[in-house]
Amino acid sequence: MENKELLKRIYLLVKPHRRRLVIAVVGMVMVAGLTAGQAYMVKPLMDRIFFDQEQALLNILPWAIVLIFLVKGLFYYLYRYMLESAGQRVIRELRKSIFQHIHTQPTSFFHKTTTGELISRIISDVTLIHVAISRALIGLLKDLVQIIALLGVVFYLDWQMALIVFILLPVAFTPIVNFAKKFRKYSVSNQQTVALISNNVHETIAGQRVVKAFGMERYEAKRFSDLSDRLYHIIARDIRLNSLQHPLMEFLGGLAIAAIIWYGGHQVLSGQSTPGTFFAFLAALMMVYEPVKNIGGMNITIQQGLAAAIRVFNLLDTKPEIKDQPGAIILPPFRKAIKFRDVSFSYNQANPTLRNINLTVVAGEVLAIVGPSGGGKTTLVNLIPRFFEVSAGKILLDDHDISEVTQTSLRDQIAIVEQQTILFNDTVKNNIAYGDLDRSEDEIVTVAKAAHAYDFIQELPEGFDTEIGEGGARLSGGQRQRISIARALLKNAPILILDEATSSLDTESEQEVQKALANLMKNRTTLVIAHRLSTIQNADRILVIQEGRIVEEGTHANLLADGNVYRELYNMQFKNSNSEPSNLTP
Repeated sequence: MENKELLKRIYLLVKPHRRRLVIAVVGMVMVAGLTAGQAYMVKPLMDRIFFDQEQALLNILPWAIVLIFLVKGLFYYLYRYMLESAGQRVIRELRKSIFQHIHTQPTSFFHKTTTGELISRIISDVTLIHVAISRALIGLLKDLVQIIALLGVVFYLDWQMALIVFILLPVAFTPIVNFAKKFRKYSVSNQQTVALISNNVHETIAGQRVVKAFGMERYEAKRFSDLSDRLYHIIARDIRLNSLQHPLMEFLGGLAIAAIIWYGGHQVLSGQSTPGTFFAFLAALMMVYEPVKNIGGMNITIQQGLAAAIRVFNLLDTKPEIKDQPGAIILPPFRKAIKFRDVSFSYNQANPTLRNINLTVVAGEVLAIVGPSGGGKTTLVNLIPRFFEVSAGKILLDDHDISEVTQTSLRDQIAIVEQQTILFNDTVKNNIAYGDLDRSEDEIVTVAKAAHAYDFIQELPEGFDTEIGEGGARLSGGQRQRISIARALLKNAPILILDEATSSLDTESEQEVQKALANLMKNRTTLVIAHRLSTIQNADRILVIQEGRIVEEGTHANLLADGNVYRELYNMQFKNSNSEPSNLTP
């Protein structure tokens, strides 16, 4: 992204808050003007008081100095407050935009983008943009205004000496320009590595039980150590360059001051200038040197902010692969059938996951989907709510192509219970009511009872108001699953997807969950992905998927008698078992 385009987009972020920024700029100009006035007051102080000994001016000048400092302080407060508040508003809106944009992306986006990288964009990168906008870029403007005001004083006092400054000033800015590209490069590497570290921390904390179970603490510590070392070396190069910039600016400033002292001293000794003019000139020059040095120090901050802005804008420019078509309609309530017509799907063009699927699921039917791992079972059901877009063919709900209806109206009619239950660090009540937090307490209690969750919820410290921890960490696997079922019951969607909802539970928990699922499945069109074949024997129909194709379908009895793949899977599961678990399907 070119700098011109980048700055234009940053300006568009700032534009809604330009009123505050205009006030801040006015305050900055006043601060710069009063700073220049402080430098100029050295001339009457030296010439008219110390040399001409004007008593009247001595009585007035201290009050003038106090007034200047007071007014300068007021304008400084005004511009800093307006500046910071505008910057924080920009960052607030930017974080909201990023978060909302991320959640418009399809499931495939999250397969390709790590959690740590997204967290880094929202937190770290946006903070760097804030610093660059509210402090560095605006601070740069303040310093430039101050430089111009002070140079005006310098020219007014002695234009010949001022020419020396104008010759040396471009030399002072040369290292700032030359270092900019390197600062940008190091900043990009820095932020990318911070994202990797964020992801590493997220993974190892979320998976700490696996880390401990497999004794991988040292391995993970080394992985984190390697990433930390990489970040250190990037920052060390950045520090080395930044540390070089400061003494270089100091040296160039020293050259300018030395030249002015030599030339100005000769002017005073020869009677062509007064001591007051010389010292006022020197004071103004030294005041100019400070903002020039500040600009050099801000350079790294600005480059970090611009690099962060590129990353954030690239994310915001990522178009959702799945979106509502122009003129998309609201899907009417589901009543008849789900139809797959020549549906194919591929995560990549080389290896299709589903091939020419033709299938009809009538309303109220319980369809079980089984098959070897990697055959495409979960992918098939994930196409119905448009978590992924079909590569070929179409899916119809009551003869409405799902690609031609709004995603919201489509997903409103689908409830999902998965093997890996997703709960949030909130109360039990809010997790059950997730999706419609305005539901009444009576409704929440009713679905909790239907999900066989009411009894254990009542035993929690604060009942339905108990915080359950990250991912429901304070609950058992069976309890989490029943909360998830209660959530699906409250949604009351006509289509239900069960993705191996009991496969990770122990026998006792499974029995409780199966009772809850039986209540959930009543009067719904249900698609059940099952690993345990014993749980779907009473399904209206069983579909066997292998290598992305439907290879067999029928009832449990028919498939055992006439099928090949299903019978083989069944025999593999029960060859060493004399009993079968209870049935999932009603």
